[in-house]
Amino acid sequence: MSNRRTIPRRTLLRGLLGGSAAVVGLPLLEAMLDRHGEALADGSPLPTRFVTWFFGNGVILPRFEPAATGPNYPLSDQLQPLANVRDYVTVLTGMRNRCEVTVTHHEGMTAFNGFTMTELSGLFSKAGGPTIDQLIAAKIGQDTPVASIHLGVSKHLSVMDSGTTMHALSHKGPNEPQYPQFNPQQAWTDLFGAFAPTADDRPLRASILDAVRDQTAALRTRLGKLDNQRLDAHLDGVSALEKKIEATAPLCALPDKPTETNTDINGVEPITAVNGVMSDLLVYAFQCDITRVASMLFHGGAAETVFSEIDIWSGHHNNSHNPNSEELHTGIVHIMGRFADLLERFKASVDIDGKNLLDTSIIYCSSDCAEGWTHSIQRQPIILAGHGRNKLIYPGIHVQAAPYPMSDGNISDVLLTCLQAFDPRATSIGGGAPMSTTPMPAIMGTDF
Repeated sequence: MSNRRTIPRRTLLRGLLGGSAAVVGLPLLEAMLDRHGEALADGSPLPTRFVTWFFGNGVILPRFEPAATGPNYPLSDQLQPLANVRDYVTVLTGMRNRCEVTVTHHEGMTAFNGFTMTELSGLFSKAGGPTIDQLIAAKIGQDTPVASIHLGVSKHLSVMDSGTTMHALSHKGPNEPQYPQFNPQQAWTDLFGAFAPTADDRPLRASILDAVRDQTAALRTRLGKLDNQRLDAHLDGVSALEKKIEATAPLCALPDKPTETNTDINGVEPITAVNGVMSDLLVYAFQCDITRVASMLFHGGAAETVFSEIDIWSGHHNNSHNPNSEELHTGIVHIMGRFADLLERFKASVDIDGKNLLDTSIIYCSSDCAEGWTHSIQRQPIILAGHGRNKLIYPGIHVQAAPYPMSDGNISDVLLTCLQAFDPRATSIGGGAPMSTTPMPAIMGTDF
């Protein structure tokens, strides 16, 4: 890494596409690092990323919680899909959500911000304060072109609940919901400045890679052999993803005649395919350093998402009201499988320093309740994946705050620990009874 010229981390390839500006971000290259490869050339630390991932309607606690605590904990039935990333997963159970009011589902969202919701009226509420991702984006978002990105998979949101609490995972404040983008093509445009044209635009179609061809050639002269190989691999991946997004089936397809009457025109969604594309977008956005903060609303709280792709034709929310439902259990396993899809993509993606994206990211996953049939927020589980450059413990552990079926502690302590991984000066998170001023030493890593 001696005898090479450095280039700024914010270097972008630019060109014109149909009269509009086209921009392609670059992955981290050796030419952007210091001589030791341990920081960027300007001395700033290598990037660490953060993701919140949400799924609705809770779990079945006896089939979700691991049977033993500490390291080398056994995966439960509903956590089995995480086997390939087991070392990167910390599970927290038995914790108390200290939200001050009870509505059903709404109070579970306190697990993402540490606040009790506001303007409560029936099934209407607004978030009580900024969510963890927005606090982190406020700290590190200025370092990237996009401060944070918000993605969604299932478009089925609760028709009974109103306000913003249940319809957006990310909030800058009570009146600033950051609604998720459900269309992978629009998400691509938001992140990379490219889009898949409609059929009427086919005669004018040009690849974004063609639009930046001249700057790509000029950049190659400034890179070494390995960096040029990395650039080739990156651009090949961008091209493949461009085609993959264009080929993704529509989010709302008219299905064949359903076996259950609760399936409407939106009842058959390409959930696994869209989840995969959105996960790919996050991988590329993080590798290109377009953003370092994201939220993923897999499916909404109290929402009747139908997992028809695994032959379940009843709504997941309805299933969650029956603790003995095998469809509920199968649906939860399916959800964890889609979470595993994201984590496995992160694990397979290598950063410039040889680490993978699970090594350099923290993913915070939870739901809107512990179990759907009681709507209880006590023992509301949290999954932490990745360790964020050793800010969190690795390998992962199981932490149980209280034995089943009791709860103890404060779920917001987990939020504060994650926040301090990005902002060591933070002394609290949330407000009122759910507020935390005490991070959790048990989940801190060696570089916390």
